Amino acid sequence: MSLADSVAHLSPERWAHANRLLVRKALAEFAHERLITPERLPDSRYEVRSDDGLTRYRFTATLRALDHWQIDAESVTRHRDGGELPVAALDFFIELKESLGLSGDILPVYLEEISSTLSGTCFKLTKPQIPSAELAKSGFQAIETGMTEGHPCFVANNGRLGFGVHEYLAYAPETASPVRLVWLAAHRSRAAFTAGVGIEYEAFLRDELGDETVNRFSVILREQDLDPDDYLLIPVHPWQWWNKLSVTFAAEVAQRHLVCLGEGDDEYLAQQSIRTFFNRSNPGKHYVKTALSVLNMGFMRGLSAAYMEATPAINDWLAQLIDNDPVLRSTGLSIIRERAAVGYRHLEYEAATDRYSPYRKMLAALWRESPVPSLLEGESLATMASLVHVDHEGASFAGALIEQSGLAPKEWLRYYLRAYFTPLLHSFYAYDLVFMPHGENVILILKDGVVQRAIYKDIAEEIAVMDPDAVLPPAVERLRVDVPEDTKLLSVFTDVFDCFFRFLAANLAAEGVLEEDDFWRTVADVVREYQAATPELADKFKQYDMFAPEFALSCLNRLQLRNNKQMVDLADPAGALQLVGNLKNPIAGL
Repeated sequence: MSLADSVAHLSPERWAHANRLLVRKALAEFAHERLITPERLPDSRYEVRSDDGLTRYRFTATLRALDHWQIDAESVTRHRDGGELPVAALDFFIELKESLGLSGDILPVYLEEISSTLSGTCFKLTKPQIPSAELAKSGFQAIETGMTEGHPCFVANNGRLGFGVHEYLAYAPETASPVRLVWLAAHRSRAAFTAGVGIEYEAFLRDELGDETVNRFSVILREQDLDPDDYLLIPVHPWQWWNKLSVTFAAEVAQRHLVCLGEGDDEYLAQQSIRTFFNRSNPGKHYVKTALSVLNMGFMRGLSAAYMEATPAINDWLAQLIDNDPVLRSTGLSIIRERAAVGYRHLEYEAATDRYSPYRKMLAALWRESPVPSLLEGESLATMASLVHVDHEGASFAGALIEQSGLAPKEWLRYYLRAYFTPLLHSFYAYDLVFMPHGENVILILKDGVVQRAIYKDIAEEIAVMDPDAVLPPAVERLRVDVPEDTKLLSVFTDVFDCFFRFLAANLAAEGVLEEDDFWRTVADVVREYQAATPELADKFKQYDMFAPEFALSCLNRLQLRNNKQMVDLADPAGALQLVGNLKNPIAGL
């Protein structure tokens, strides 16, 4: 690729379109989070003014449940001194930096994340525009790489600071470029492999890599007079090797604590989470999740070696809990377990840092089951993030599935809710167990457009048990979190209602597929159906009321605007919440 080709996607027309889309989203989500207050004009449009009051943004919008601002991107205009100016995202954040609480330290880094997000949008605009109706009939990975938006709430949702443009083109999920992972041999004195019940290291690695590759790696070690039995194999993101490990871990390489063995033979595709890979060569093999020290959406995306040690045990514990619970079994819920993990401890960086430091999260990996072998005849897979995908003509992926299913929209929704939402409710009420159930963390199993069951993933790093008296095995003890009583149910109201259903309901309503009231009434029906089926939990239903008139508005962008390098204090995640007033509960009174 030539130097000019590497930025061919950055044309003036695409840049203008990408800016318009991002400013539309910023206006909508910042109004939702009450950082800005749009004023209604006599012509029924809305207006937002800059900090100095001199620049005005005008647009048309529909206000929906949960204070959702559905703004028409083409309607957004920018005015100053009696003239109209181009809609430019970087200018927008500078003009409203005080309203948004962007400090002098955060602002330039945030602008860099916005620039990267815009550049990614420009690349997506170069791809063939696949209608949702066609995408809904595509394969799992075509859907995964066909998403255009990223996280629906976060405005700067594709920062990926650390990637150069050549690395973006090689590793971003939307580019769908095949990737071969780099493999390192890590000396057992500093590395640890842990696995779920019944998994043995040597056999597992040979199943994943193949005998030929394992033998090739052993030869490389022996040629350096090193004993392969003294080492564990660790898969590494290529970016991590070139940009971090080969430099930051230079001492480990020089002393042969780490030995680079080269690339593996299988080709992988990056997933929406960017550091997790699907095996394209052998789809039934495990996903591989790697450490990746790039800044993306409020965190450095490392992977802790210390955390990896308990990961398989936590997954086994949860899989058994699901298997032993008749309600969860009846919904068809499953998890794709993180079956094995390997982590490397750099003793000097550990001595110099606390346990939350990014320097402790540079070299680890885990293997997660593939959902492909679990499919039955006629079934297919789609990331749940796809449900809020809208194509270039405004047609939603969810609407396309409903059309494909031939079901009435409410009936289709009921299937989806029973598969995805009922297990979340039961986990909360029966076990004080919460997930991080956003679109990228859930895979849906479909048949003829209908959701059959749900698969939860990203287990060990994302689940929590909020019951201080729960009896947990020692390896699972780290899941226990201390959460104030009045914020416990926010795990459902924020993560599910505000951060996912809000968008799904609005898209279906805008498309004329399903009225908002009908959407939320169906949600209420499914909650009542679950409660009626589990009367033994009646006291918990009263204590944590799903039909409460309102709930606290928890603001995600406020976290990132305040500190885009570490949005949440990992030692006190509940204490980091940015709560600003309340939202009316859309199922209250239904």
